[in-house]
Amino acid sequence: MLKKLFTRSSTEPVARDNPASQTSPAKKRVLLIGLDCAEPDLVFGRWLDELPNIRSLYQRGLHGPLRSCDPPITVPAWSVMMSSKSPGMLGVYGFRNRADHSYDRYAIANSLAIKEDRLWEILSRAGKRSIVIGVPGTYPPKPLNGMMVTDFLTPDISCEYTYPPELKAEIEQVVGEYILDVRDFRSGNKAKILADIYEMTRKRFQLARHLIQKEDWDYFMMVEMGTDRIHHALWDNMDPAHRFYEAGNEFENAIHDYYVEVDREIGELLKLVDENTDVLIVSDHGAKRMDGGICVNEWLMTNGYLAIRDKPEGAVPLSKVKIDWPKTKAWGDGGYYARVFLNVAGREPEGTIPPEDYEKVRDELIAGLKSIRDENGNEIGTQVYRPEELYKEVRGVAPDLIVYFGDLYWRSVGTIGGGKLHTFENDTGPDGANHAQHGIIMLRPAGGLAEGRVLDGAKIVDVAPTILQLLGLPIPGDMEGKALTV
Repeated sequence: MLKKLFTRSSTEPVARDNPASQTSPAKKRVLLIGLDCAEPDLVFGRWLDELPNIRSLYQRGLHGPLRSCDPPITVPAWSVMMSSKSPGMLGVYGFRNRADHSYDRYAIANSLAIKEDRLWEILSRAGKRSIVIGVPGTYPPKPLNGMMVTDFLTPDISCEYTYPPELKAEIEQVVGEYILDVRDFRSGNKAKILADIYEMTRKRFQLARHLIQKEDWDYFMMVEMGTDRIHHALWDNMDPAHRFYEAGNEFENAIHDYYVEVDREIGELLKLVDENTDVLIVSDHGAKRMDGGICVNEWLMTNGYLAIRDKPEGAVPLSKVKIDWPKTKAWGDGGYYARVFLNVAGREPEGTIPPEDYEKVRDELIAGLKSIRDENGNEIGTQVYRPEELYKEVRGVAPDLIVYFGDLYWRSVGTIGGGKLHTFENDTGPDGANHAQHGIIMLRPAGGLAEGRVLDGAKIVDVAPTILQLLGLPIPGDMEGKALTV
């Protein structure tokens, strides 16, 4: 239906030298610039004075930390932001999710996994036109009233990664070979990673400037992934508190310099919108140093919850070993946080935990996981949650426990067979940072404020209702957030 309704406006854009001058002065428009993983301490604290365009928004609008969802990871956070629905409501708890209660079926959380309306779909039905670039959770693209360029989960640019499809050829004319993501950003080749991040960012903003001028729009949204990639690749070069930091290293100022470059790109984009445009800069979560990894399956095996038939010679992914399911009570997934699943009788194919003992085993695991200490015997402050404590409704196959090792200063390592509980090498490649629970939000309303104001208590689910309010549209009653007061 959307494709039928919106084909003409989407595939026959009207070129405009100055779109703002050709629209009604009263027309409300919202521009949202997403910086994946942008960290409040860096943006609002350490480097604010060196980011003049961000500082201008800071001084003329609202600003503050933005509480991410749980878990605070890119997938599902951007879909949470744009739907105002929790991961529990979306049924998406990470990049890969159990498809059912079998042991080996997983599904990738692409756009087809998101069944709830996101902002541009609501706007399309209201007759508003959206330009959406790089928002995680948009591949494969779906029809909308406007244009879409999909996200970093797109396999490559040979795929149909735009709506309408012919936009793909236009992108090639504008930027050449478009870059969806930095490939191998955990390769350890920091010079190449840095060069690739800059090239990706330059092309993304170049495309944004092209479309923001050429197209008519009510809502314009782009997400830059470079801030996330540079944190993971180079945080240990910047942070003196990181165990691998070396003073005076070659890349010590790389993240700072990249933030300055992103600020410059933001300034060039802001030149193309008028004062009647509401401008937001947001991040889906923040960043913090990574102190190491906890081998969750090693701990589960040592403590009698996980049994394997053949012990591997070295550390291997759990999927590569034969699990003795009739003797297993729990297993875990690696990632920025741990997902622990219980082997429940009547639910899993070879479940061992009687349903009446389910809560008892969860309580045991919570206490045990919280007791894990660092390699020197120090407490690390691990947080463990039951999904029903976090979400009003739990859909899909949620983890039985959600674990933030060391309050996310430690990641979860899913490999098994190494014989170690602690590791300082990431199982997916070098990585210096983990995610933090707070991202950023900045909102400069049309015309700006006389002086900047601190925004306290903002949550990621508040972004979509705030944008609907700015555009004068009703807020659906099933949204979990509330519009922020401007």
